[in-house]
Amino acid sequence: MQTSLRLLAILAAFAAFVATPSYSRTKKPNILLIYTDDHRYTGVQSLGGQFVQTPHIDLLKNEGFAFRNAYLMGSFSGATCIPSRASLLTGKHLFELEQPGRRLPEEHTTIGEQFQEAGYNTHIVGKWHQDKASLARSFDSGDTIMGLDAYLVDHYRMPLWDWDPSGAFKREDAYLLEYDDQRKVFRRPLTEDDKPGPTGTERTGPHTSEIFADRAIDYIKSYDKSDPFFMYLAFHAPHDPRQAPQKYKDLYPEDDIELPPSYMSEHPFDNGHIVLRDEELAPWPRTPEIIRKELSDYHAIITHLDAQIGRVIATLKENGSYENTLIILAGDSGLAAGCHGLLGKQNIYDEDGIHVPLIFSGGYLKEQGQDSEALCYIHDIFPTICDLAGIDIPESVGGKSLLPVIEGETEQVRDYTYHAYMQYQRAYRKGDYKLIEYVKSPGRDWKRGDVIRGSRVTQLFNYKKDPWETRNLAYFPEYADILESMKIGMRQTAEKLGDNKTHLINYDFDFWDSY
Repeated sequence: MQTSLRLLAILAAFAAFVATPSYSRTKKPNILLIYTDDHRYTGVQSLGGQFVQTPHIDLLKNEGFAFRNAYLMGSFSGATCIPSRASLLTGKHLFELEQPGRRLPEEHTTIGEQFQEAGYNTHIVGKWHQDKASLARSFDSGDTIMGLDAYLVDHYRMPLWDWDPSGAFKREDAYLLEYDDQRKVFRRPLTEDDKPGPTGTERTGPHTSEIFADRAIDYIKSYDKSDPFFMYLAFHAPHDPRQAPQKYKDLYPEDDIELPPSYMSEHPFDNGHIVLRDEELAPWPRTPEIIRKELSDYHAIITHLDAQIGRVIATLKENGSYENTLIILAGDSGLAAGCHGLLGKQNIYDEDGIHVPLIFSGGYLKEQGQDSEALCYIHDIFPTICDLAGIDIPESVGGKSLLPVIEGETEQVRDYTYHAYMQYQRAYRKGDYKLIEYVKSPGRDWKRGDVIRGSRVTQLFNYKKDPWETRNLAYFPEYADILESMKIGMRQTAEKLGDNKTHLINYDFDFWDSY
């Protein structure tokens, strides 16, 4: 009898051991959250299979768990990185953000605050696009912060701030990093003469990706606390201007660049925000030569960024931290770079605006190259990290944890996704199909004095068969029932999410008033 009981106990213990995920440990993991800027899904070679080299990110994917359908919900600003980062940091969806995402109210617990509460030392390096008060309360420390009240649109001349625990981050405290005659880096104050203009080069200063990687490496090497760390490493690349050292540009001869399947010389209709800074970076029509140059530059800055990420990961391995570190890599938005005749991300096409890479990896996870087609949003990242690290998810977080997908308990935590861009565009995805609707209300542009003609356009794509969204099915009779079902679903989801408040953001009209 005793032998049988002992055998049962051994079998039960073995079963429990086998069922326990590799990341379920008594020791809290370090967290490295890497966020890239304007980095579309196909900007990672192992995800999109495009002509771009990302060996270090590929290794993260091959040793971790990738989500192939991760999305930004949308934006009420042409600067889509503002709501994207607000959603990442708070776990709130687009229609719950304030101003729209510039301010993180105190009742929205940030990811930094939650990990502080759990005993982590929280640290930020790089880009911050929200208010200063939420920055100060979210992190215990930081280094080379960018994006606060000064922006020179240049990777080689980017104003930076040292960590200010008071949260003031005064403009007069900003500085630039440059090279002297001996190629040594020095800092100098930001002056009134430092305005956007001719761009710097690799000869005049270090690249933002190099600066941020250097500071992250310094932090990892010097970290000597017993508590685990949470580092938010927010790169500015591959945001324009798409600058990279010449050796990376040489990897992508412009004549060898293949145009994307959705390449167009011009967008076929006015999407409501067709003319703005991003779209004015190159002339119309977008000739093949123009787009080959844009993609060559884009791939070059991505590969340069990948090399810097590789340096940070190598440091974790060299000092023995890697095995107990959870690494998350995500992009903040897509980027057109020639798709559909567009250059920017002010749209809700997949690659052009909302489809982003999302990878969970690091020595703590050990998922060995698994991936999922599960639909998810950027605001699902916060609760997922909490679950993986074994800490509580704040009540203010509205995103859904992806842990059940990672553990293989379910294939989906969402049945659909919904997207919005300002008052002009809405999208709804369910099953194999994606509906995009555009409205432009008639009226007058009071700044220019021009009369605005109203318009409405409907697009229906089978994104499983047509991931680059090249064939509009909306006008084919055989898709009439699907189209009607998708329209009903989009309207119901809008009501559920509270998409009826765009008038609070000083727009002349609301999408649904004009739809």
